[in-house]
Amino acid sequence: MKIYSVRITNIKIKNFKNTLNGSVSLCNLRKAYKASVLGIYGQNGSGKTALIDSISLLKDILTGSKIKNFYSKYINLNESNTSKASSFSFDFLLTNGDEEIPVTYSFSLKADENRIDNLENSDINSSSLKVSIIDESIACPIFSDSDKRIKREFLKEDQSQILWPKSRKDFLLGTCNNSNRIETDLIVAKELAYEDSSSFLFSRRFLKLLRDREEQLKNDKKYEEYSYYRSIFENLVNYGHYGLFVINTASSSLLSLNVQTLNFKYNDSLTKTVGRIALPLDKESILVKNREFNVIDKVIKNLNIVLNKIIPGLTVSVKKLGKAHLEDGEIGYKIQLLSLRSGKEIPLSFESEGIKKIISFLQLLIAVYNESSITLVVDELDSGIFEYLLGELLSIVSEKGKGQLIFTSHNLRPLETLDKGFIAFTTINPNNRYVKLTNVKSTNNLRDMYYKNLILGEYRDDLYDLTNNSEIALAFREAGNGNG
Repeated sequence: MKIYSVRITNIKIKNFKNTLNGSVSLCNLRKAYKASVLGIYGQNGSGKTALIDSISLLKDILTGSKIKNFYSKYINLNESNTSKASSFSFDFLLTNGDEEIPVTYSFSLKADENRIDNLENSDINSSSLKVSIIDESIACPIFSDSDKRIKREFLKEDQSQILWPKSRKDFLLGTCNNSNRIETDLIVAKELAYEDSSSFLFSRRFLKLLRDREEQLKNDKKYEEYSYYRSIFENLVNYGHYGLFVINTASSSLLSLNVQTLNFKYNDSLTKTVGRIALPLDKESILVKNREFNVIDKVIKNLNIVLNKIIPGLTVSVKKLGKAHLEDGEIGYKIQLLSLRSGKEIPLSFESEGIKKIISFLQLLIAVYNESSITLVVDELDSGIFEYLLGELLSIVSEKGKGQLIFTSHNLRPLETLDKGFIAFTTINPNNRYVKLTNVKSTNNLRDMYYKNLILGEYRDDLYDLTNNSEIALAFREAGNGNG
């Protein structure tokens, strides 16, 4: 099976949170960069976090995870939303050398009543809303097509036949003597995906059926065609586990509670290791397992190479304070995280929140710089970070990096350091939530253009919902009188 580099090229959202319709491209048509960067700017409540949440939802789907029930509150039940569901479409580009395969994965998110007891007649307090993934489909070039740039709907979840079209389902999963068993396995896989609030097409059970089919076709003339389609599924799954990382505000908020998070991805000689570790800094020592210590030590050593350059004189160390017996009987370590400046060690807890924020995602940013199949998504990237440093970091990653970085920010410094094709703005129009400014020359200062638009509406009239300073001042005064 071929291994492809995977990256997102376009995202479409419908009826999700405050976004009725939104589409944003991650391709920079102005200049051919190896890196793919997308900075989202706009006023509060204009759809920036909706984009981040949609990508977080995608990661859960690709990894076969349970979709959390709070997503049911994000479905926008406006009058035109007759399906009562949110819809999403993600375009990917799978690359292996000169070979490129465009793939689109589409799905909808629907809320259903979730009975939490086994009574025949239950009152309203015994039920809640759960979410389910429906209408999943994969579009890609057909194997026999000479032009691999043209996508066609290849496989779709179907209520009556489970999967459509039947001919492709039979080709992928097999027929003949096993047809009844396969149908039963598909029905079970789909029902369990519904009960688990997870994806059917990327469920462990459906993927197992695909993998079992490989053994039947290894010596068949159709094996190459089968391998082509299966590799699309497997590479998207691998991307979800090892290539797509989302850091939302919930993750970042731990820093304000004096909990240092380490988001990481690294490869050793045998395995890929990814994840996030949360380390409380308000204790004299932190208890960790031996394996956790090895991961923390490797991540810290790796990020120190860059940290020492972007914040001169600063490194972080992991100090062993001795062995300890953990609750499960395993032997671990007591450790302390320290920052080292000018030869002096101090607990990391005394460093600024901005430095802790950089430490939390720096190892993943290193991966974005060096690997083409890494996508890092950060909500409110600028929080606590010095604006000049933020602009320089983004400039370096965009011009010399290989991977993909998507971020939201309120700090406008990156508008001056990033190529204009890497910036998108949210609008006040919920039916056209994301735009990129056109007719921007290389000599134009995008920050100045954005300010002019906010003040004068010179370029677009829907980027900002204007406020009235006199009305705000009057509101403050009225509120003050009420407190008096």
